[in-house]
Amino acid sequence: MRLLAENLSVRRGDDLLFSNLSFELAAGEALVVTGRNGSGKSTLLRTVAGLISPETGRVRLTGAGIESGRRAGEASHYLGHRNAMKQELTVRENLAFWQTWLGDFPGGRGLDIEEAAEAIGLSGITHLPFGYLSAGQQRRFAMAKLLVAHRPIWILDEPTAALDFAADRLFAGLVTRHLEAGGLVLAATHQPLGLAETRQLEMKGFRYEGDYAA
Repeated sequence: MRLLAENLSVRRGDDLLFSNLSFELAAGEALVVTGRNGSGKSTLLRTVAGLISPETGRVRLTGAGIESGRRAGEASHYLGHRNAMKQELTVRENLAFWQTWLGDFPGGRGLDIEEAAEAIGLSGITHLPFGYLSAGQQRRFAMAKLLVAHRPIWILDEPTAALDFAADRLFAGLVTRHLEAGGLVLAATHQPLGLAETRQLEMKGFRYEGDYAA
């Protein structure tokens, strides 16, 4: 599988955040997007995820078995600044919703909810209301959404917010294993993700630089 962003331009109101931005990612590759606040990092990620429509350009998937016109968002997990979990529901109820809503993209299978909880180091507490948990625990369970439904593309916006050092390392391990299994990662962050190899794309408002910038 390959993820291609071609000549993307995006506006917010009357402001052009970036224009003619292109990059591509192949299986096993990670692209880390950096830049000052307001440079368009989150907007780029949301555009790739299909949450924002670009003014020009397109995002598409290619590869064996990929149907023509298949949207990148259908193959993607998006983990944003917010956890996207209902406070009053239990952890299990929240994860079961996302597991059912997202479903598995062809070619893989997500983990059972308890398996995912164990993978993030928080097994045995999925019966608790999400709102009872600490900020760090809530963020870990938001990470577990990446595991309960198979999606080959992980789009991560400041994914290590509210995590301590141990959780940072745990998350780096999850991302590394995802890449080793042929997954793709697009991440915006001010902090190192602890990955061995990544491509870089620096957003500078109207200008951008990096290994994949065209």
